[in-house]
Amino acid sequence: MRIAQIAPLYEAVPPRLYGGTERVVAHLTEALVEQGHEVTLFASGDTVTSAKLVATRALPLRLDSAPLKSDLASHLTLLHEVRRRAHEFDVLHFHIDLLHFGMFEHMPERTLTTLHGRLDIADLLQVYERWPDYRLVSISDHQRTHLPNANWYATVYHGMSPRGYQYSAQGSGGYLAFLGRISPEKRPDRAIEIAKAAGVPIRIAAKVDEVDRAYFEQRIRPLLDHPLVTYIGEIGDELKSDFLGQARALLFPIDWPEPFGLVMIEAMACGTPVIAWRCGSVPEIVEPGITGWIVDDIRQAVAAVDAVRHLPRARIRATFEQRFTAHAMATRYSQLYWQLVRASRSGHLEGEAA
Repeated sequence: MRIAQIAPLYEAVPPRLYGGTERVVAHLTEALVEQGHEVTLFASGDTVTSAKLVATRALPLRLDSAPLKSDLASHLTLLHEVRRRAHEFDVLHFHIDLLHFGMFEHMPERTLTTLHGRLDIADLLQVYERWPDYRLVSISDHQRTHLPNANWYATVYHGMSPRGYQYSAQGSGGYLAFLGRISPEKRPDRAIEIAKAAGVPIRIAAKVDEVDRAYFEQRIRPLLDHPLVTYIGEIGDELKSDFLGQARALLFPIDWPEPFGLVMIEAMACGTPVIAWRCGSVPEIVEPGITGWIVDDIRQAVAAVDAVRHLPRARIRATFEQRFTAHAMATRYSQLYWQLVRASRSGHLEGEAA
């Protein structure tokens, strides 16, 4: 099958450092190529892929040192190139939220749109009502909560290649890990509070976006001056396996409706249990007593810090391999692609595939 994968331009595919959507697109693309599909990836420069690359921007936006850049102009150029070449593909798979809706409304039956972000945002409802023919994929069932009547076609959980994550049987570092982004909704302050209450060291590997700079300086930096707390900063893929694998547990104390939470399955791939707040997609990803614990308050989280030591790490890795590999993700998407192609050729628009 001839498949176009259309990625955001903020990061390379895969990202050098932080980046969720682009990382998922990278793993999906490689798995589809391995399965024998003819894949073209529309993305930024600096992308590394086995697919055919169409780079519509020389550098990813976040790594471009130019002082003034236009996200909108960059993505309009991307969409123009995809539309110009749309006839070359059986399926166009978009990962850029709703930016393409106005430009591809003459061919929605050939598109699949995976929504990677939060949907509890004003103005979204009107857009999805205006363009109801695009088939939408959610990355968790919970993600659909705020747009229950949208044209949901399936839920496909993210997956990662096991080759990129080294299993650690011991977690011998003994620390708690926080990985991702410093922001109010990710609650690094809550992670630090848990570690201090449990008397266990915490290591924080996270980036600080400019929009969150004031929050970091005013709320988080003062908390870093504690003997149990080590702030590492942003790390790339080459350091993740060691950082996550040597941890006693990953702390995921979020305070927002997280659509998926990629770092949870990255930890599982290393055999590391997850202690996560009952929020967003968490109950769909973490299996209590198997891959970690789901908690509702600090007291429960502190108790879980001790309890996770008794979880068999080999079983955590096995659960990842059963549920969250790139192969499993690509196989599910391939099924959806074939459904789209058959429906398009027959002129029949199918309903939800989930």
